[in-house]
Amino acid sequence: MVAMTDSATATPTAAGRTKHGLIEDVLGIFTGTLLASFGLFLLRTSGTVTGGTAGLALLLSYAVDVPFGVVFLAVNLPFFALAVRKKGWDFTIRTALSVGLVSLMASLHPAEITQIDIDPVYAALVGNLLAGVGLLVLFRHRSSLGGFNILALIMQERFGLRAGYVQMALDVIVVAASLAVVSPAKVLLSASGAVVLNVVLALNHRPGRYTGS
Repeated sequence: MVAMTDSATATPTAAGRTKHGLIEDVLGIFTGTLLASFGLFLLRTSGTVTGGTAGLALLLSYAVDVPFGVVFLAVNLPFFALAVRKKGWDFTIRTALSVGLVSLMASLHPAEITQIDIDPVYAALVGNLLAGVGLLVLFRHRSSLGGFNILALIMQERFGLRAGYVQMALDVIVVAASLAVVSPAKVLLSASGAVVLNVVLALNHRPGRYTGS
C-alpha cells in the first residue's frame, strides 16, 4: 500500500528518509515548547534548578527580580550567532521561535496555575523528565532551546558524541554553580533531575536512530 502525502504532511526524501511537513513542524515545536516550559515551571515553583541555559536562567531569576522568561531569552541571545554559523538559518529561526515560545509560556503557566503545593523531589524528577521529552521533540523538528543545546548538537554531528552526554557534562557546571543560590539538598535534587533529563536525550537522540528531519 502506498502512503499519500502532501506539502503540509510528512514527505519522503530522495534518501528514503521521512521529512516532516509544515503542519507537523508547527505542532511539534508547539508540543515541545509546551512540555519543556511546564517542566521548567515545576522546577521554578519548587525552588530547584536544572542544567543548560534554562538552569542558568533559573539561577539568575532567583537572584534578581526579573521574570524567568525575560532572563531565559536574554541568556540565549549570544548563542544565536553560533547557531547561524554552524547550523544555518533554518535551525536558528526554529530555535529562536522555540525560545520565544518557552519565554512566553513561562509567564502563562503561573498565571493559569495560581496555587500549587508541590514536593521538590517530584518537581525535580518530573520537571526534568518533561523538559527532556520537550527537548527531544524539538530536536526531531530541527529546533532546540538554544544555548548548550546548540553546542551539544554540533558536537554530536561533528564528532559523533551523543548530545545527551555532552549536555550532561555542561549541566554539571551549572548545577554546581547553583550552590551559591539554593540549599545543598536542593542542589542534590537538581543534579538528580538533570541526570534524568540528559538520560532521556542520550537514550533517544542518537545518530542514525531517528530518520525524520
